[in-house]
Amino acid sequence: MTIRDSATPLDTPAANWTPSFREAWRSDVRASIVVFLVAVPLCLGIALASGAPLLSGIVTGIIGGIVVGFASGSHLMVSGPAAGLTAIVLAAITTLGFPAFLTAVLLAGVLQIALGLVRAGVIGYYFPNAVIRGMLAGIGIIIILKQIPHALGYDAEFEGALDFQQANSENTMSSLLRAMERIETGAVLLSVLALALMILWERPFMKRFALVPAALVAVAVGVVLNAAFAASGSGLTLAGDHLVSLPIIASLGDLRGALTSPDFGALGNAAVWTTAATLGVVASLETLLSLEATDRMDPLKREAPANRELVAQGIGNVLCGFAGGLPMTGVIVRSSANVYSGAKTKASAIMHGALLLVAVLVIPSVLNRIPLAVLAAILLFTGYKLAHPKQLVQFFRKGFHQWVPFVTTIVAILLTDLLTGIAAGLGTSLLFILLEHLRAPSFEIVSTEGTHTRLRLNAHLTFLSKANLSTTLQQFAAGSEVEVDGSAVKRIDHDAAEVLREFRASAEGRRITVRFLGLDSLFGSGALGAH
Repeated sequence: MTIRDSATPLDTPAANWTPSFREAWRSDVRASIVVFLVAVPLCLGIALASGAPLLSGIVTGIIGGIVVGFASGSHLMVSGPAAGLTAIVLAAITTLGFPAFLTAVLLAGVLQIALGLVRAGVIGYYFPNAVIRGMLAGIGIIIILKQIPHALGYDAEFEGALDFQQANSENTMSSLLRAMERIETGAVLLSVLALALMILWERPFMKRFALVPAALVAVAVGVVLNAAFAASGSGLTLAGDHLVSLPIIASLGDLRGALTSPDFGALGNAAVWTTAATLGVVASLETLLSLEATDRMDPLKREAPANRELVAQGIGNVLCGFAGGLPMTGVIVRSSANVYSGAKTKASAIMHGALLLVAVLVIPSVLNRIPLAVLAAILLFTGYKLAHPKQLVQFFRKGFHQWVPFVTTIVAILLTDLLTGIAAGLGTSLLFILLEHLRAPSFEIVSTEGTHTRLRLNAHLTFLSKANLSTTLQQFAAGSEVEVDGSAVKRIDHDAAEVLREFRASAEGRRITVRFLGLDSLFGSGALGAH
């Protein structure tokens, strides 16, 4: 578990060294292109699954990249529309309508700013390492399982889905089985070729081409090959739902006209405020978890200020509400693609947002020729890095108390959804902590001479100390002399204090002599027990 100073000023950057843009621009440009390629289908897919206009997902990606990129203290996390909010968003849009929903998004952003200002970001620091690592591995496996159908040419489910139960009435496993029955040979050919190119690009002898992102090469080859299939009339050609479907916007004016404005008349609707509170809390929790996970992936081991991140996310969501976008969070899929593509600074996230804006205005018809199977290969590559098998071995070596929460988090994420999986992993970790605390002695027996026994209490006594302390005190026989030394106690809660009071009260009837030292707040100065 990582504990940081919750009193860090909001405008204080992480105290770790980070390279300048002059030193890192090559790496950041390469990473921004990869994140951009990953973000396009995810933004569109999440908007589609949420029942929102397709453009709303792109708007959130742009704001999350440019605005939150500048405002955030994180060097590597990338923000955008989150698959984890899809069910909430779909239900809210269906109930409220899209304009009123945008008002809720705006209010959720205000709530996040308030949470950042009152320093609620400290919550994210208390998730155990096993749970955070399990979350990353679980998301990696989910990415692989969800992208295999797209790699095979079965594009019935939207891009970016993470939940086990899918929007198309299938689940992760049934979708895999259905994909096996509907394999598109052209999709398999392009996805395998793209995956091979990215694996090859990491070999030492390919260093001379390091300036060119492997994902960009894979996409270019995929587009060219698919165009060649189409020109030759081949049955391998991919078209329609198998390609990216970016909305065509002719000008900036058309973009403004295509955006929906919030309905401020809905402020009197209690359901809008309830939706805003739900979005604000859930989005903040997902962001804090993503921030912690991104920091763990950072090769430079930098730590981003959580309170500043909540404020940055709040600003982003306020703008999304005004501009007709979906609610945003920090997103692990994009952030992990950013990290594994070699990003060094926040410039990568900002440039990816700029690329999304340029793509919508300048080259949507070009991007609409990209086969989803190629983009699936990029995500498969990212998923494998997140869920590398060596992690399972590492946690197994750390011991049962680390391995079980790690595996529980993974399995729960696979079978439910992200937040439920995190809750299951956290619950398992807390159970191990409780069991360990129950086994840990709340006291030590300093000496035993005849019928005289001296016990020294530890510094912190809580309700978890009640069981072993009570059991020990009940074992003393008639005629015993017991000295309880509490001089080292710094904190004792009501339950533990009640055990000591009950022992003192029952001592006379049991013919036990008891003396308490250093517990003046309970028994008075130099208190003697019963004789």
